[in-house]
Amino acid sequence: MTAPKKQLIINAFAMQAPGHLNPGLWKYPTDTSTQYHSIKHWISLAKKLEKAKFHAIFFADVLGGYDVYNGPANLDATIPAAAQFPINDPLYSIPAMAAATESIGFGVTASTTYENPYMLARKFSTVDHLSEGRVAWNIVTSYLDSAARNFGLDTQVEHDERYRIANEYMEVAYKLWEGSWRDDAVTAAPKGSYANPKAVRQINHKGKHFDIPGPHVCEPSKQRTPFLFQAGTSSAGRTFAATHAEAIFLNGHTPELVRPSVDSIRAQAKEFGRDPNSIKIVAGLLVIVGETDEKAQENLKELASYGDREGALALFGGWSGYDLGKYGDDEDFRFLDTAPPAVRSMVNHWAKSSPEGTKWNKKTIAEHLIIGGNGAKVIGSAKTVADELGRWADVADVDGFNLSYAAVPETFDDIIEHLLPELRRRGLFWDDYAVPGGTLRENYLGLAGHSRLSETHPGAKFFWRPGEEAPAYARKGTNGVKKANGVKETVDSSAKRQRVA
Repeated sequence: MTAPKKQLIINAFAMQAPGHLNPGLWKYPTDTSTQYHSIKHWISLAKKLEKAKFHAIFFADVLGGYDVYNGPANLDATIPAAAQFPINDPLYSIPAMAAATESIGFGVTASTTYENPYMLARKFSTVDHLSEGRVAWNIVTSYLDSAARNFGLDTQVEHDERYRIANEYMEVAYKLWEGSWRDDAVTAAPKGSYANPKAVRQINHKGKHFDIPGPHVCEPSKQRTPFLFQAGTSSAGRTFAATHAEAIFLNGHTPELVRPSVDSIRAQAKEFGRDPNSIKIVAGLLVIVGETDEKAQENLKELASYGDREGALALFGGWSGYDLGKYGDDEDFRFLDTAPPAVRSMVNHWAKSSPEGTKWNKKTIAEHLIIGGNGAKVIGSAKTVADELGRWADVADVDGFNLSYAAVPETFDDIIEHLLPELRRRGLFWDDYAVPGGTLRENYLGLAGHSRLSETHPGAKFFWRPGEEAPAYARKGTNGVKKANGVKETVDSSAKRQRVA
């Protein structure tokens, strides 16, 4: 008996900036990305994507400019191309988009390196309330030196140390979201009380990086913990993802190259006691689809003519940390001994799929990155693209895709008109949301009533269940109550008040 086909998760991959992975395309005649600062722009896009049954809009974000190219601290190539600059915080637009829709989810990128977990927990609880449970947190540790400098650091925190900080950060967040308000704190409150004061507790977290007493200032939202995305392919990033993420965003040029990361994450998740198949893995792709292969290729060529090569090299500098401005225009990076090994490795990899005789100089690198960035690109008719998406699902064992754009809304309009009907014809994409009007977690996992973290997720150990005096994790220590000078403290403890005073 043939196994049923895996229905794909389809997200729109966006950024609240005039340029995302398409520097210079803001000049394309029908592109509306320059309206990124208009809430009407985002509401219109959200409604369009929900009508087409996209699972979610996944918003990337950065906290600094791409200033490595021709640097240091040089934005001269970034600004004209609008290469992820200027950029707005996406979180604040989510309630408006949610109010205009019913089922589509919203993934928002936020950093564990530069924002206190107490404040982040409040923001996401607020938006989870206002969106009725349709928000996800894309957990990042940040990668731009420009961001570090603007947060008072000389350089970035060391890579693996950022993930050690992130692990403690997640513990704090789980304590606030899951272990500060008992499940029945409001629903079983004494008569005349909004909430039961005995069912709201301080978390009293004291760790290496954070000292946060709590309690969480927001009452529990539909999901409590927002649905958790993560994007990271380093060894530390994969371990973090296998521990915490419910969905993982991976980039790679071919499904064969992505598969080892997928296998590694699922194997580690199993070691950590999680169901490896419960973790949804989505690959980043740029899809340009047309009526025929030839028309799609013509469209790509037309779009690329508006691209900004210098902006593409600025993006490369930020992603890699290497300044290609130091090298001559005609130097082929495959054979350049003075180029960093990582750059030579990347270029040699790209060259494998390029025509023979291509000279991989700065111009070629820029043209390779100018639409879709460093991710895979699938160009062709609906049949061609659907064949390749199906191959990715089979070979890489991914569950779906984050589809970026060359132009807004044209790229998504073409996907909706040409690709989605073909995927539906093949049984690879749903006709409607699994849980119309449900939470993001319910629709992503396809499980009605599954709005909370699963019982095998590490955050579940912080659940404070109805009727319990304190969460189970806290009862193993001091019954969830911190002692000061030998006196137990609760939220309204006189000992606590005296010590603060």
